[in-house]
Amino acid sequence: MFYISGFYKFKKIKDTKTKKNYLQKYFLEYSIRGTLIISKEGINGTLSSKKKNLNSAILKIKKIFNFNNFDSQNLSKNKFQPFHRAKVKIKKEVVPMGIKILTRKLENHIEPAKWNKLIENKNTLLIDARKPFEYNVGTFKKSVNPNVNNFRDFPKYLKKLDKKKNIAMFCTGGIRCEKASVYLKKKGFNNVYQLKGGIINYLKKTKKNNSLWRGECYVFDNRVSIKHGLLPGSFSMCSGCRKPISNKDKKSKKYEEGVSCPNCHDSLTIFQKERFRMRQKQINLAKKHGKKHIFQKEF
Repeated sequence: MFYISGFYKFKKIKDTKTKKNYLQKYFLEYSIRGTLIISKEGINGTLSSKKKNLNSAILKIKKIFNFNNFDSQNLSKNKFQPFHRAKVKIKKEVVPMGIKILTRKLENHIEPAKWNKLIENKNTLLIDARKPFEYNVGTFKKSVNPNVNNFRDFPKYLKKLDKKKNIAMFCTGGIRCEKASVYLKKKGFNNVYQLKGGIINYLKKTKKNNSLWRGECYVFDNRVSIKHGLLPGSFSMCSGCRKPISNKDKKSKKYEEGVSCPNCHDSLTIFQKERFRMRQKQINLAKKHGKKHIFQKEF
């Protein structure tokens, strides 16, 4: 069994390059996979390994960055390792929005147990802060999606909102909402709320029969999607466009395993399709001989 930890922390970080190089070597040595983003404003990561190694890695990260705890952390588990490799990146912002956060109050973070009451309020505007393809996999009942593919464009939508309304936002783990909340408060919005720990925390703590969530939650790893109780979802990843595809999509004439789906079939060139078919052929050959290929979901 593999354990997966998603976390973030906003705090001024110094000497990012030295920390990156050390952690890249550490992750390789102790079989830690996933992604860790380091910036001068904080860190954002999702890592996976066996339980003992992952716990040690989390303690190591807290020690290196001098954190007592994270602003948010979610833990789940999975039968297979959901990441191909370990990546440690240095970026200007942990989430690219053109707004830097160094210190702020952790306020108006709503626990899953109180979330339903807030979003059922008629004066609450419920905003899904994720990308459209994530929204299409699943979302909360009555939520609206800004239809923004680049998070840097999110402020263009936010500045048009009604300041008299309650603004309730949510995303996968919470970090995108942190940025958006800071922006709204700078613009004079007072009633801004976000789901504590994001969708993952809600699906973990909320029973399905009490839930206002509809569908599944897209995650940025080889699980592709998860359901209530953080159980594996039913979506797969299209090898052509790297977008999630449902069982319904697979019944389409435009779906070809390892090649295309209804989202990308018409936009892919003949050369691309042939290249993807060759890759899928290699995957099938590896399976036939009992070997694992890097592009397989389970490896």
